[in-house]
This record gives sequence, structure tokens and C-alpha cells, in this order.
Amino acid sequence: MRIVLFCEQKYAINILSPIQEEAQNTREHDILWYIHSRNIPDFPLKDKVKWTNSIQEIYNYSPEVIFVPCNIVPYYLPGVKIQIFHGYAAEKKDHWVIRRYFDLYFTQGPFFTKGFQRLASKYKDFEVVETGWPRQDWIFHNLHHFDEEKHQLLQQYQREKLVLYAPTFSPSLTSLPYLKKDLEELVQKKNILLLLKFHPLTRQEWIDEYRQWANHQTNVIWCEDHNITKYQLMADVMISDTSSTVYEFLLLNKPVITYKTTAKDIYWIDIQNGNDLPQAYEQALHDDSSSAKRQWIIDNYDPYLDGKVCKRMLEAAQQYIKDHGVPEKRKLNLWRKYTSIKRFGKIKRH
Repeated sequence: MRIVLFCEQKYAINILSPIQEEAQNTREHDILWYIHSRNIPDFPLKDKVKWTNSIQEIYNYSPEVIFVPCNIVPYYLPGVKIQIFHGYAAEKKDHWVIRRYFDLYFTQGPFFTKGFQRLASKYKDFEVVETGWPRQDWIFHNLHHFDEEKHQLLQQYQREKLVLYAPTFSPSLTSLPYLKKDLEELVQKKNILLLLKFHPLTRQEWIDEYRQWANHQTNVIWCEDHNITKYQLMADVMISDTSSTVYEFLLLNKPVITYKTTAKDIYWIDIQNGNDLPQAYEQALHDDSSSAKRQWIIDNYDPYLDGKVCKRMLEAAQQYIKDHGVPEKRKLNLWRKYTSIKRFGKIKRH
């Protein structure tokens, strides 16, 4: 198959990379990345993969399949358009919005499959296949790859535990304006090394504020690397808010603390006051009752830590083409067409 990995945001690089690796391993597919130049001015894989920042080149390539972690893809591009999602944030309403751009939804686990199957019955213009999330394949192959780096960090800073603070970027949901003082107190009271890993879309003033703060703290490290999964694998506890990273961490069967999450169903420790952070940290380490809640998330959100997610994705895409052929474009209303053209521009058709 001719495959396009449609990368509009920097965080999508890590989601799409396992598909690239699986396709290379099979040697049955040709891969072209689309990189949105405004959002990703410096593509870290530019010397390793075939890529373009031109939608016209994507159209000329005539893809048979387009994998999309974000919410929109140009309707006029040929190929089976497949939504693979950018996380597990089921409590965010836009996770369930059907924008009519996609032929297929590849869901992460039973909870999401049931929800999108109901929507498929309503809209009747897309299909749903449960495959798992592609980032799980990278986790499978790197589960213990950073153990030594973690050990060296804790030894260097003479700390006992590694804690990751990974807040959401959304101004209405983020804990960033409220937790800095409490994080500082946590570092002083507990024997921890704190890692700060922020979403690429976080407001620049918050990034600058916390980076400067970290530079003046003894046991706080600012992480520039865009690979948050690395730090999730290393950390013992994660602190966040209303972010899909919460579920990614729970899927590793590790404890999470959130600040004023908007999630209706909470499978972790949530605090309403930053002063409660040290107490919540101790609870996270020693409360065994949270383990059963984490297991429910693993079983229902994404049980596919088997290293075969991307294999299932490629096979399901091939099966769709076998059953339906390769669509030339999607039929959309004028508003969706306008939105698509406004974001990605027009192309010259052959």
C-alpha cells in the first residue's frame, strides 16, 4: 500500500512512528509523511524518512491509506482516511465528535469501540475496528529501555523516587497556574526528583515560567525531549490534571494524582487543593485499592500491550480496501469542506 502518515502536530510524531517501523519491517508498503510546517518547523525524522510539507505532493502521491492522529484531514485527498486518535481522553467532548472526514476509526480498546460503534450506527458512513493504540507498540519494545537512565538520575540527585509532572495545555483545564508552589513544597518534603514535561501546545509564558523555576531548584529537571512516553516509563508517580496522559500512565499500572480533573469517572487520586499534594503522594505510593481501578482501565481502555497494534492496523486497512476499494474523496457538507481548505489549502487536480 501507499501510505501517508498525516502529522499535523509535533506530538503526533511519536504516535505515527510505530506504524512507519512496522511498515518497514513488512517491506510491503511505501510510506510518505505529511508534516505541517507551521506546527513542526523542524521535523526530527527529516533525515530518516520520506516526507513532505506540501499537500499537493500528498495528492500527487495518490495514497491508498492515510493514518491521522488529529481531528481533520483534507477531504479531497484520495485514500482510506483512518482516525487513530491522539490519546485516551474520553472525558473531552471533542474525542467523540464525528467530523465526517474518516472512513475508518481504529479504536484503542473495548470502551472506545462500543462508543464509536454506536456512532457508526447513527452516521452510517464509517466503520470501526479495535486495534489498540500504535504508541503501545513502542512501549512494548522499550518497556525497560530507560531503567538504567532512571537509576543513574536517582543516584546522581540522591533521591528515592522519580515523579513526573505532565499537565494539559488547555488554559481552561490546566493546573499550571496553581501548582508551582505546591510542587516546590512536595520536592522539599518528599525524597523525590521531579521531572517537568509539558505539552508542545502549552502557552509560552507558562513554559518560560516553569523552565526558569526548574533552573533554580535542586531536584527539579526540565525535559526538552518531545517523547513524553520515555518519562512515563521512568516515573514512579505522575501528577497531572485533565490530560490524556493520565490514562497512558494508568495503562502502565502506575499511580496518578490529578488536580481538579473534569473526568466524571476517576480511577486515581484527585485533589481539589494543592496543599494536599504531599498527602496524596503518600497515598499514591501505598494505597493498594487503586490497583484494581487501574486494572479496569487497562482491560477496557487499551489491553493491547502485545507489540502487534500496528500490524493489526495495516491488516485492517488492507481488508477495508479489499472490501470497499480506495475512495477518491469523502462527501462532506460545505462547512467541513471550507474548514479543510482553510487549514490545508487547495490542490490542482490531475
